[in-house]
Amino acid sequence: MIPLKTITRAMYVPAALFLGACCCNKPVARQEQPPAPAAPAEAQAPVKSVKLGDIFFDFDRSMITAESEAQLKTNAEWMAANKGKGLVCEGHCDERGTAEYNMALGERRAQSAKESLMSLGVSGDRLSTISYGEEKPFDTGHNEDAWAKNRRVHFVEK
Repeated sequence: MIPLKTITRAMYVPAALFLGACCCNKPVARQEQPPAPAAPAEAQAPVKSVKLGDIFFDFDRSMITAESEAQLKTNAEWMAANKGKGLVCEGHCDERGTAEYNMALGERRAQSAKESLMSLGVSGDRLSTISYGEEKPFDTGHNEDAWAKNRRVHFVEK
């Protein structure tokens, strides 16, 4: 058995070291945390809020107007910001004309919108077209204001 006096002396050295470390005024060196990795540049830049919007046509026409070109540019920006998504270009007409004629006119309008978006850099395989003719009016009125709202291409996210 070890004498008690030897055990007591063996405890002096660690106790002195412990007290010396606790009572000194020297700053303790600490290892700093590594900085967090920087976020990718795309995530840091604020994303401009861009919304899809309809384009409108003159009576019995499928040509893109100047006002529609501006909206198509906005829709192309939306497509660029939403790379994994596609659009359906829905062609619509007012109630004047036969159902068959309006279906064909709605298809020409939808196709014009698709071709314009493709000219702005949107891939054609992300776009599809459909014509509803006069079947889904936006405004059910029977006057020029209502008809003007119904002569449109509506864009639906797919």
